[in-house]
Amino acid sequence: MTKHAAYSSEDVVAAVAAPAPAGRHFTSFQALKGAPLDCKKHAAVDLSASGAAVVGGGPWFESMKASSPRRAADAEHGDWMEKHPSALAQFEPLLAAAKGKQIVMFLDYDGTLSPIVEDPDRAVMSEEMREAVRRVAEHFPTAIVSGRCRDKVLNFVKLTELYYAGSHGMDIQGPAACRQPNHVQQVVHTQAEAAAVHYQAASEFLPVIEEVFRTLTAKMESIAGARVEHNKYCLSVHFRCVREEEWNAVNEEVRSVLREYPNLKLTHGRKVLEIRPSIKWDKGKALEFLLKSLGYAGRNDVFPIYIGDDRTDEDAFKVLRNMGQGIGILVSKLPKETAASYSLSDPAEVKEFLRKLANKKGARQP
Repeated sequence: MTKHAAYSSEDVVAAVAAPAPAGRHFTSFQALKGAPLDCKKHAAVDLSASGAAVVGGGPWFESMKASSPRRAADAEHGDWMEKHPSALAQFEPLLAAAKGKQIVMFLDYDGTLSPIVEDPDRAVMSEEMREAVRRVAEHFPTAIVSGRCRDKVLNFVKLTELYYAGSHGMDIQGPAACRQPNHVQQVVHTQAEAAAVHYQAASEFLPVIEEVFRTLTAKMESIAGARVEHNKYCLSVHFRCVREEEWNAVNEEVRSVLREYPNLKLTHGRKVLEIRPSIKWDKGKALEFLLKSLGYAGRNDVFPIYIGDDRTDEDAFKVLRNMGQGIGILVSKLPKETAASYSLSDPAEVKEFLRKLANKKGARQP
């Protein structure tokens, strides 16, 4: 492994093995040989009934304490930037690669369109960012792909002309044909199903998710600062405001509940535990589904651009690498192992990139 900082050590994954339920799923993609591997959330966590969870040979809470990525040395950062150059610095070559092709824009929300904040309910995007997204959507099909509940993301973004893939892509809906921008009408007018794109990958899990939500909410009442967020097809147990000595208690309570639900999996994020159905569906599959719904499956005249900051966005980056079309852009100030081709340092640079893209497109139109 290189010296590049991987995603933080708190971002580990633990899955309770279970067969994927029958339904409409895409074939799994294998990472390209030689492509950088994503290490975020990939350390195994023991969810057995005996003992505390152990990550990387140490107690779970020690892993959390050491979770902040270290600051990279200048030489290391420079080496990483050579491999993942700024999408702003390389804007013209990037635009040249998309010449003659239909750009389709995919955007994560938290950490991409809005900064990471202590209270998830306050992750509000600025009016300037909303305007940048709106202008891009005037020219290109645009989707928001988030771990949040689809309705919550729509409430944050407030743009009905976009496509929304919530719950890590498990809940997808697009605008009706009568409300779609002209560029979308041109692409999908021959597809009856695209009049209102709608797909839910894990509807059968809704009763179970609701049951676990009630159970966890009751258990978290005894831990000050802990809260359970219902994201429809997944649950987020936030402990950012929990005292450090209580972190392990949060982890133990969640694990004790999930022992009764073998068809759910547990992922650890940045001071959040996420509970999701154990199905073969992720943001990469959501990207594929939306491209297919827009009529671009198997075509070489499409140029998808996916911008995201999280480990879950790596699934989409890898799909684009395997397609050999479009680009992935990682939002990060620090070197991280990623399948993205380009980088932007923060939401402010994302906003600038979107503005430049909309301005260039607008200038070329009569």
